[in-house]
Amino acid sequence: MTQGAVNELHKDLKVGADINLHTLPAMSDVARYIGSKIRHMAELDGPWLKKDGIEGKCSMILGGQIKGQEPEVFLIYSQGNCIQAAAETPFLQIGETKYGKPILDRVLTFETSLDAAAKCALLSIDSTMKSNISVGPPINLVMYTRDRLTIDNRLVLRLGDPYLAQMRKMWEVSLNQAFDRIPDINWQYNLETDAAEKMIID
Repeated sequence: MTQGAVNELHKDLKVGADINLHTLPAMSDVARYIGSKIRHMAELDGPWLKKDGIEGKCSMILGGQIKGQEPEVFLIYSQGNCIQAAAETPFLQIGETKYGKPILDRVLTFETSLDAAAKCALLSIDSTMKSNISVGPPINLVMYTRDRLTIDNRLVLRLGDPYLAQMRKMWEVSLNQAFDRIPDINWQYNLETDAAEKMIID
């Protein structure tokens, strides 16, 4: 479904369709346009996939900037509608999210620097890879800087990459150290609290 929608986007560019990625005036319009392509693919292929018990859904993240406007990021759902990242929701995710999301929830804010956000994203995907063997390299990482209008920072991290290995090792050591510093559970806490309350009542 995703590839079909992307192919439709490329086709509109190739044939010079009146509405394409280069003619829309705002990122929100681009998000809605992509959503319409997703719906179109669902109408074409959905019934046939359903016959074989396959749920044909896809979602996409759109990020970028139109010259003279603010950079924006949108999550486009399989139904074609979308939501936008904002101060209250400083990141958006698709795919396998449950293992890596806690790191993002604890670290990212709307004021987080791009470098810190990129590092946080890698830690998040590494946690997902650690807990789900179906997720793995290569990892494609892109960082876009406001008003550059070009992609200057791009990485492809493959299996066995030294930076990924170093990051995982340091993160595991740091987590174990933090875990060891947390006080042990006081198993007598409830008994002591109940006894103190009883004395006050008496």
